[in-house]
Amino acid sequence: MSQPTIVERVTASGIVAVLRADRPEAVIDIAEALLAGGVNAIEVTFTVPKAHRVLEAVADRLGGKVVLGAGTVLDPETARLAILAGAEFIVSPAINLQTIELCRRYSKAIMPGALTPTEVVTAWQAGADVVKIFPSDITGPQYLKALHGPLPQIKLMPTGGVNLKTAVDFLKAGACALGVGGSLIEKEAVASGDMQRISDLAAQYVQIVQDFRASH
Repeated sequence: MSQPTIVERVTASGIVAVLRADRPEAVIDIAEALLAGGVNAIEVTFTVPKAHRVLEAVADRLGGKVVLGAGTVLDPETARLAILAGAEFIVSPAINLQTIELCRRYSKAIMPGALTPTEVVTAWQAGADVVKIFPSDITGPQYLKALHGPLPQIKLMPTGGVNLKTAVDFLKAGACALGVGGSLIEKEAVASGDMQRISDLAAQYVQIVQDFRASH
């Protein structure tokens, strides 16, 4: 998949599920539950034990049905490992210029984390496809709106603080997609194996994005 196509698929989805789990074997079940609910952009973080093997397993099972990404990637070595394991996009909590360069080299999408206007522009100028505004649970939708105003050419994806109550506000503020973690992949549902709950939540988030875009 080419880099422009990856970005198009992620932004078309509107929801990037940030998948963290203590048990690697649970990740495939969660990914399938997310897909059943309509979320097809899935980010497996490198805080998951043996994350590269988990990425391989998800890629083997779900293949072209999902756009698979790797998160919490701090350096180019980890990015390359993730790409070889099947990741189509790389997400980081911060800016690492060498990681951006490596993703450009392999034509994979890169979404570094930034917070201040200077960081956002630095990431964009370095070649970021989407800039992840993190941690958005501290700054909220109004901050995203303040960034989007003078920087409309930059695709911004808030991560942190996105839930069913705030999702529309973040979309109104100019988000190209929403990074959603614990409020979508609830720990209680994972612990109890309630994959239907995750599918139901996924469907609710997808509906919010679809309704918003249909009315704007």
